[in-house]
Amino acid sequence: MSDKIELSDKEWLDKLGPERFAVLRRGGTERAGTGALLHNKQTGIYQCGACGNDLFTSDTKFESGSGWPSFWEPVGPDAVKEIDDTTHGMRRTESRCARCDSHLGHVFPDGPRPTGLRYCMNSLSLEFATTDETSATGDPQPSDTGEGSAQGPST
Repeated sequence: MSDKIELSDKEWLDKLGPERFAVLRRGGTERAGTGALLHNKQTGIYQCGACGNDLFTSDTKFESGSGWPSFWEPVGPDAVKEIDDTTHGMRRTESRCARCDSHLGHVFPDGPRPTGLRYCMNSLSLEFATTDETSATGDPQPSDTGEGSAQGPST
């Protein structure tokens, strides 16, 4: 992780656009099952959609059935920070990028071994950098951009 990044709301909005700004900077979420990275099977690194910080590797991604990309472990202890979230009448743990403090999603204690955690992330909060030139089907694939649609807070 590099040095912390701090921008004004206007700078973030100009950089991210309205949909990604709503998720990354305002804690919104995309609708379940709509994210561009949900079914991504390529080998690579999932990065923060706001600052490019490495967050998760493809080998920690798993199919959770939740409708959002899910991971059982961040790339390192300083990649993702966790914040108590008591909004919407619930008690959850919010996941944020440790570098730029952008909202990524939430982490739940119902994931697979070895950690037992499920980092449930918005595709809009992520960018994907491929480390191979082909998809699971063997066809050449460009990197996903993480585009989708945003709505109120959930993940």
